[in-house]
Amino acid sequence: MKTRGTYFDLIDQTYYFPQDGFDLENGNLFFHNVSLKFIIEKYGTPLKITYLPKIGDQIKRIRNLFSKAIKTHGYKGNYKYCYCTKSCHFSFVVKETLQYQVQLETSSAYDLDIVRELYEEGTISKDIIIINNGSKSDLYLQKIKMIQDLGFRNVITVLDSKSELQRLLDVMKTDVVNIGIRMAIDEEPQSAYYTSRLGIRPSEILKFYNDEIKDNPRVNLEMFHFFVDSGIKDNLYFWGVFQKALSVYAELKKNCESLHMIDLGGGLPIRNNLGFEYDYKYIVNELVRGIKEVCVNEEIDEPDILTEFGKYTVGESGAVIFKVAEAKQQNDTELWYIIDNSLMTTIPDSWGICEKFILLPVNKWDKPYTRVNIGGVTCDHADYYNTEDLNQQVFLPKLSKDDDEPLYIGFFHTGAYQDSISGYGGIKHCLIPSPKHVVIDRDENGQIIDYLFSEEQSSDEMLRILGYNRR
Repeated sequence: MKTRGTYFDLIDQTYYFPQDGFDLENGNLFFHNVSLKFIIEKYGTPLKITYLPKIGDQIKRIRNLFSKAIKTHGYKGNYKYCYCTKSCHFSFVVKETLQYQVQLETSSAYDLDIVRELYEEGTISKDIIIINNGSKSDLYLQKIKMIQDLGFRNVITVLDSKSELQRLLDVMKTDVVNIGIRMAIDEEPQSAYYTSRLGIRPSEILKFYNDEIKDNPRVNLEMFHFFVDSGIKDNLYFWGVFQKALSVYAELKKNCESLHMIDLGGGLPIRNNLGFEYDYKYIVNELVRGIKEVCVNEEIDEPDILTEFGKYTVGESGAVIFKVAEAKQQNDTELWYIIDNSLMTTIPDSWGICEKFILLPVNKWDKPYTRVNIGGVTCDHADYYNTEDLNQQVFLPKLSKDDDEPLYIGFFHTGAYQDSISGYGGIKHCLIPSPKHVVIDRDENGQIIDYLFSEEQSSDEMLRILGYNRR
């Protein structure tokens, strides 16, 4: 590798580039064929971007792979794609997913207020499947009753514990309820917790069904659910959990005629680096083949397969763009690029769990590169993105006094969870404001359109939250 080539030389000799979603023109980066320089010049930085068409591309890819696998294996069940609203609740994101006939999964009470709003404005019908996951607070149970009273016909409440069943029945009065059962799993060996706090122990599920569900005319068991927090991966841990879940499902199905759906919780990974490799086709094929094989061997009907994909659905649609406000040489080896916002508050996963995102400069690809650390503007020492925590070296174009424009950098595939974890519209560390948020779409002719969804958070908004400026 050249030691003093341009930034493009560095990337070109390390990865295949350009690649899906990224391209260059005159030394400037394009994201999904959108000129980031144009967007920056129009709106300024710091800046969040959501590119809506990527969402549909993701959904169509996986739906197509499941369709092919079902056909290949002569699988008799159907496939249903479910979007997890918790990954991104913004209306323009949820409505974009719904254009592709997805089902919805909720995690808390207020999620169901979103469902009601979508119905009242005519975006969804009462036929959509609503999967209610998560621990059920009293308010959550009341909201489940609310949408069932509205006439939603496919509401499935997944029991996270055995006690939730009676609490659900008490709230529902005399109504019949459709339920799922979530199986507790053993976490990966490196996890801080060996057994998940979520779900019902596998050894207790059949007895629970026979004792409390089987002869209850008000309860209809439709779904078996298991969730692997680390996602669907091609490793011994995931396939071990998968096989155990299928074994429990088969045992339960032999005792329950109404059970007809298996929910594969745990998402598919997204690209978090330019060298990302994941065989989606192989994984989907193995999921379908594995379920088919168990059902044939156990002589039970093949269930409908439902997947819950949140991060996979929206992650690659997002980006955050910063300006390098200052370069600071702190000693002989450490060069810091200070951005015009905070990593802790804007991309909290990069700080909280050392999550990696694709990091690229927006401009100056024709300049020499240098190793850097990236720091935010807060006074917190942990507000940084560097090589040690992420087990990778960070290289960016080298700045000089002769530069006629600032260096802009982008963190890409940040579309899931970052806004909800950072507390969108709330109080941030050191009162650093949420950046402006721009939505990019394409019209019916394929032309790029963009609009400002929200301005940068103002001081008045923060002061009102804190109890100042109440006038």
